[in-house]
Amino acid sequence: MPLNNDIAKIIAARHHDPFTVLGRHHKEGMTIVRAFKPHAKSVTIAENGLTMQRVGDTDLFEWQGDGSNLPQHYRFIWHDYDNYEHIAHDPYTYLPQLGDFDLHLFAEGKHWHAYRFLGAHPHEVNNVRGTLFSVWAPGAERVSVIGDFNRWDGRCHPMRVRQGYGVWELFIPDVHPGMLYKYEIRNREYGTIHSKIDPYGQEFELRPRNASIIARETSYQWGDQNWLEQRSRFDWQHRPVSIYEVHLGSWQRGMEGEFLNYQELVHRLVPYVIEMGFTHIELLPITEHPFDLSWGYQVTGYYAPTSRFGSPDDFRYFVDYLHQHHIGVILDWVPAHFPKDAHGLARFDGTPLYEHGDPRKGEHLDWSTLIFNYSRHEVKNFLLSSALYWLEQFHIDGLRVDAVASMLYLDYSRTEWIPNQYGGRENLEAIDFLRQVNTVVHGQCPGVLIFAEESTSWPQVTKPADSGGLGFDIKWNMGWMNDSLAYWSKNPIYRQHHHNILTFSMLYAFSENFILPFSHDEVVHGKGSMLNKMPGDEQQRFANLRLIYTYLFTHPGKKLLFMGTEFGQGLEWNSAGVLDWYVLEYANHKGVQLLVKDLNHLYHQTTALHQYDFDWHGFEWIDCNDNRNSILTYLRKSDENFLVVALNLTPVLHENYRMGVPESGTYKEIFNSDSNFYAGSNVGNGDVNLVAEAIEWNGRPYSISLTLPPLGAIILEKLIS
Repeated sequence: MPLNNDIAKIIAARHHDPFTVLGRHHKEGMTIVRAFKPHAKSVTIAENGLTMQRVGDTDLFEWQGDGSNLPQHYRFIWHDYDNYEHIAHDPYTYLPQLGDFDLHLFAEGKHWHAYRFLGAHPHEVNNVRGTLFSVWAPGAERVSVIGDFNRWDGRCHPMRVRQGYGVWELFIPDVHPGMLYKYEIRNREYGTIHSKIDPYGQEFELRPRNASIIARETSYQWGDQNWLEQRSRFDWQHRPVSIYEVHLGSWQRGMEGEFLNYQELVHRLVPYVIEMGFTHIELLPITEHPFDLSWGYQVTGYYAPTSRFGSPDDFRYFVDYLHQHHIGVILDWVPAHFPKDAHGLARFDGTPLYEHGDPRKGEHLDWSTLIFNYSRHEVKNFLLSSALYWLEQFHIDGLRVDAVASMLYLDYSRTEWIPNQYGGRENLEAIDFLRQVNTVVHGQCPGVLIFAEESTSWPQVTKPADSGGLGFDIKWNMGWMNDSLAYWSKNPIYRQHHHNILTFSMLYAFSENFILPFSHDEVVHGKGSMLNKMPGDEQQRFANLRLIYTYLFTHPGKKLLFMGTEFGQGLEWNSAGVLDWYVLEYANHKGVQLLVKDLNHLYHQTTALHQYDFDWHGFEWIDCNDNRNSILTYLRKSDENFLVVALNLTPVLHENYRMGVPESGTYKEIFNSDSNFYAGSNVGNGDVNLVAEAIEWNGRPYSISLTLPPLGAIILEKLIS
C-alpha cells in the first residue's frame, strides 16, 4: 500500500510529532490504532484481544474497527522474534504532560526549578505509572527515548515537540526507576544522529559506562533541621570559617584500593574533621564526570552525585551526618565550562546548543573544554536550576564557583577573541548570569554561602549585585596565596629584600570578603607539596611550614587547607592514589598536624582571630617595617580582646627583642609554632610573664622584651588582672 508522508516519517524515524500517526485515531466513524514495533513478530491489543495487522513489509502495525469498547489507555501484547512476550500501555494515547507555564518560564530563563519537570521523572496518569521524559533540543528533527527497555532503538519511542519551546516530551508507561536511558537526537539540518545522556539526569551508570538512570523518588528522612535553622541565622562574617578541602576519591580508600561509599567515607571523615577543628568541608566536584583524573571538573552530570561513591541517597546521608555533627558542606560547582565528550552537552542536538558556536567565545583552549553560552535563557536556566538543586535537594551549605575569572573576560587566556557590544573585554552575559545566580540563591536559600574562585582584580566581587557588585559572599584571595608562597620559597637570607611581598596584602585585605586558600591547585602538576615548597634542610622546611600556617590563621580572612597539607605530606597530591597517612608515624609530620589542630581551635575560641576578618577593626600593625630582621608584628582584635602576633621569618634566634604593645600589663605566650609539641626546637618564652614596660616603642607608650624563635611564630595574650 502507498504510505502517506507522516507514516513514511515514522518508519524513517524522522517525525517531530509521532502522535499524529501512532496511537488511536478516528476516521469516517472507524477507530484506527497504530503502533510501530521494530522488534515485534506480532502485536495484539490486550483489551478485547484485537489482532493488529502489519502494514506491508514495515514494522508498523494497525487495527481498524469499532473502538467503542476500547479503553482510553489500552495495552499492547507483542511477541518478539525470540518468542518472548511483552506487555505495556501505548504511550501515544496520552495528552501533553508539561505545563505551559513551566515551559514559558524556562524559555525566559526564569524557572528556578527546571529540574522538577525536565529530565526523567516517575509519573502517573489515570492510575497508570511510568516515567515522563522531557529534554530541550530545539535543533532536532526527531528526538527519541532509548534505553534497556526498548533495545536502545530510537525508532521505538519518538517524542513529541512542544512547539515554540524546543522541548520534547514523552510519557512512557511501565518504565520505572532504575532503568537505563539516553536520548537519540536527529539533527534537523544535517540529519546526523546523536546519542546523548540526559542533561537533567539525576543518576548515572558507573564509568566507563555512561547511561542515565531513571532516578528513584527519594524517601530519605533528613535529621538536620536544627542545623538548617541555625544556618539561616549564621553570622558568618563574624564567626570562624575554616574549611578542609577534600577529594573523596583519594582521601581514603578501602583495603583493596577501592573507592569507599559516601556512607563509609563520612563515618571516617567526621571524627577527623571534628578532631582537627575545621568548621566546614569543601568537596572537589562530586557531580558526575567520566574521567577520574579530571578531579570532577569535567562535569557531564550537573544534577547527579557521582556513582563512584554510591547513590543520591547515600550522598544525602553523607551531608546529613556532617550536619548532625555541626560541620558544613561546600560543593565545588563548575558553570564555566564543560567537556567535549560525545555523549554529553557538546553539540547536544547537532548544533552548538549549550556552548557558543564561535570557538573564539565557545572554547577554552587551555583546558580543551567548551564554554557555556550565557546569552541563551535556557542555558542560564539549566545552570541556575543546577545550583538550587544541590542546595535544596542535598542541603548543601555553599557553592564554590570554579574559574570565575575565565567567565568574566572574553580574552581570558586567548589571543583571538570577540569584544562585547561596547568594544570591551568583559563578558557581559556571564556577568549578568553570575549576578542572577547569586541573587536567586540568596533569595531562595537563606544562610547559604557562595564563594568565587576569582584570580584577578575584578572590583566588587563580594559586593551586592543590586549595587553593582557580582553578589558573591566570599572571594578566594589568590593574590595573598601567590605572594605568600612566593615569599616562603625564598632562602631566608634574601627575605629582607622581599619584605613588601608580605605587607602588600594589607593594602587590599578588606576590599573584599576574602578567604585565604592553600588549595589542591597548589600541590599538583609539578608544583610540589606545601612542605617541599619550603627552603632549607628538613628541620627548616618543617619550621617554615609551621610558620606559614600560623601566618594563615592569624591573618585576616577565612581559612582553607587542602587535605594532606595539614600534616605536611611530602609528595605532591596524586588523585589516583591516597594520602600518605603513614607519615604521621614521624614526629615532624605529627607536629604539623597538631599545630593545625591547635590553630583551628584557637581560631574558634578567640574572637580576636575571627570577629573582624573583613574589617580594619580586626587588625593593626605593630611593626611592618623590620625588613632587616624579616620580622612582622601585628595585633588581631575583637570587641573584647586582642592578641599580639610576632613572626620571625629567618632561622636567626632573637633574644630580648623589643616590641610595642597597646596596653600596660602582663602578657603570656599562648602559642609557639616552635614548641616541642610540634617537633620544634622549643625556643620561646614558655611560662615567663612578659611585663609591659613604660618604654615607648613602635610608636606605642608600652613595650615588652621577648624571645623570638628561629623560623617561628608566637602569639601573646594579655592576662586579665
